Amino acid sequence: MRSIQRTTRGDVRDAVTISVAVAVVGVSFGALAPAAGLSPAMTMAMSLLVFAGGAQLLVTGVLAAGGGVWAAVAAGLVLNLRHLPFGLALARHLGGGWARLPAAHVVTDESTAFVLARTDVPGRGWRAFRILGVAKYLCWQLGTAAGLVLGASVPDPAAFGLDAAFPAALLAMLVPMLRRVDARRVGAAAATLSLACAPFLPAGLPVLAGLLGVGAAGRTRGEQP
Repeated sequence: MRSIQRTTRGDVRDAVTISVAVAVVGVSFGALAPAAGLSPAMTMAMSLLVFAGGAQLLVTGVLAAGGGVWAAVAAGLVLNLRHLPFGLALARHLGGGWARLPAAHVVTDESTAFVLARTDVPGRGWRAFRILGVAKYLCWQLGTAAGLVLGASVPDPAAFGLDAAFPAALLAMLVPMLRRVDARRVGAAAATLSLACAPFLPAGLPVLAGLLGVGAAGRTRGEQP
């Protein structure tokens, strides 16, 4: 029992730390989303209903660059396709029945890594998932709301460096993946294609064209099938 209590306290501490960091990104999202044409109500609705920081940042960034709504939505959906393998990896840790529906809403990169690192004790993964899910969801909403208030009171959010939050957050998601050789090939090819298409395509579409960079993936030398 004491061991369970210690692991639970440790999981709560780690979940709060992650959630506070997420709230900081939420502040920048809330501050800059209105500049991309989103009303405060739409900004909060996106955080409540979408709850996908990377997709929200990407959609808002595409809109801010002048891209169309459909290009922004398509880019967000493509980015969120990574949640399919996340769901498969977490399925056995999240129970069954209707409880999986609200659980699916808070599946994120952080929660996937958080749970898979805590499967040493039966039931710990599920407890850790619920702790982080609730804490992160609440902190993201509070961060978004605080960002809206900050954005309304600061004449130029870019002067405080908040405009750097979009590329910084997306880069933070990308960098850990670049440890693999094939991931670096795909990243380089996607960046090259996007830059090459930028002068000729409307804003938002070069990002989608970069998806063709996945063709650069391949088996590295000596890698087993």
